[in-house]
Amino acid sequence: MAEPILKWAGGKRQLLDELYARFPVTYDRYHEPFVGGGALFFDLEPPDATVNDANPRLVNFYEQVRDEPEALIDRLASFADPGTDPDPDLPFAEETARARDVDSYYYQQRARFNRRPYEGEFDPLEEAALLLYLNRTCYNGLYRENADGGFNVPVGRYANPDWVQRDRIRRASDVLANATIGNDDFEYVLDAAEPGDLVYFDPPYEPMSATAGFNEYSADGFDRGDQRRLLDVVSALDDAGVWVVLSNSGVMYEPYAEAGLHVDVEGATRAINSDASNRDEVDEIVATNVPPGQRLDVGQRELPEF
Repeated sequence: MAEPILKWAGGKRQLLDELYARFPVTYDRYHEPFVGGGALFFDLEPPDATVNDANPRLVNFYEQVRDEPEALIDRLASFADPGTDPDPDLPFAEETARARDVDSYYYQQRARFNRRPYEGEFDPLEEAALLLYLNRTCYNGLYRENADGGFNVPVGRYANPDWVQRDRIRRASDVLANATIGNDDFEYVLDAAEPGDLVYFDPPYEPMSATAGFNEYSADGFDRGDQRRLLDVVSALDDAGVWVVLSNSGVMYEPYAEAGLHVDVEGATRAINSDASNRDEVDEIVATNVPPGQRLDVGQRELPEF
């Protein structure tokens, strides 16, 4: 079974059973317009799928995992410990593109990773390797961008971080070989999904309070207008005979219920939070248009056709 390679805010590993319990007994092609860390996708290992994300660097990462897994592993194996001195043979050994001092190998690699948003230049394989390296060595495995699209998370504290992730890359590459990877708006699924297909939506969550938003995942963000567009897309898919499962924060219970979906509240612990004491269980909802009598029994997950 494949596993997620990246740590990612809003990962769904804790909710897998609840999500599978809303799946239809049978379906055709699988689609995931907000793939993120891909916890459900990699656990499911669908034989035919589309996966998509708004973050172009995340999409590039998955393309490199799919197409160049061994070259990616070799590049990752060449990186040094984040606390060592900058490599004088690589760019940004002394200062960043914005003239800030570089005092460790980690910050040199962060500056190299930010060549795309700040300078418009990037090497796809190198950027993918840097994304995983930074993800596994930055503070709390957080992915965050500033208003200009620059990755701005500080270095973390790890005794022996594993940024190469050989086994996970190889297994994920096999799963991604059966997927079409996109960097489109989530509405692409209106054209991609056919009657009998299954779509899982895991959008950036609507904040539980005015100050609770995690909207720095990418520079573009995901606002309430996007949440409304998503509901319109879900309604259109439902009318077209496409199965839909969604997850979101508890504040979306009423809008989803009013749209005619079956909605349930589930508890989920926030694994990424700057304050460990605040990684508490919060209300999370799972919604679907799959009627209870047509849902998969979770015990059926081990059946060969699944």
